[in-house]
Amino acid sequence: MNRKAIIASTSTLHGGDYLEYLLPELRVHFKNCKTILFVPFARPGGISHDDYTAKVAMAFVKIGIEVKGIHEYEDYSTAIERAEGIFTGGGNTFLLVTQLHKNDIMIALAEAVKNGTPYLGTSAGSNICGLTMQTTNDMPIIYPASFKTLGLIPFNLNPHYLDADLQSKHMGETRETRIKEFHSFNSIPVLGLREGSWLEVKGDKIVLKGNLSARLFKQNQNPVEMEPGTDLSFLK
Repeated sequence: MNRKAIIASTSTLHGGDYLEYLLPELRVHFKNCKTILFVPFARPGGISHDDYTAKVAMAFVKIGIEVKGIHEYEDYSTAIERAEGIFTGGGNTFLLVTQLHKNDIMIALAEAVKNGTPYLGTSAGSNICGLTMQTTNDMPIIYPASFKTLGLIPFNLNPHYLDADLQSKHMGETRETRIKEFHSFNSIPVLGLREGSWLEVKGDKIVLKGNLSARLFKQNQNPVEMEPGTDLSFLK
């Protein structure tokens, strides 16, 4: 595979502008792109596709790249095939996956990235890079045709991973508890990706980037911390 992907936990770090912390990486990642195709289907907070695309365009203009929303095209599959680069933004993963299946472009998107089209995903756009979307944190506001996603990496992600706060009086499940529940029925490994961390995918290599470790969960095993710089391509 000729994959080139950046799969980030979040689009925005606390106190920073949209995509600001990733712009140096994106300048290199999309260096051969004059225009990228943006997939706005996750619609954070229910904003319109046009407003979401405009927000993304304001970030990418800083590195000299134009942004076009996929919703602006009549044929979504053709838009994906012709794209110089692709970005799928965050929001609600159930809504994003529903739209990708409804418009019959999940496979087209996966094939484009596997064939070398540079890809960026943040949050929900990162969730869909795994084998399934079943380890998302999002509310099931709509029912997708399938939980299957792009399969660009051979495991699942939990973006925005939070460690348990031992001082908190919150009585609900921790992220670790929820992932263990997933592993009661599924054997797919899950990587808890903390804020400010991302995966850099080049060919067969999947390397953890950023300043923080990530937490790896495997069925019937204790979770393990993965340090920045670790190649995670062994998870097959």
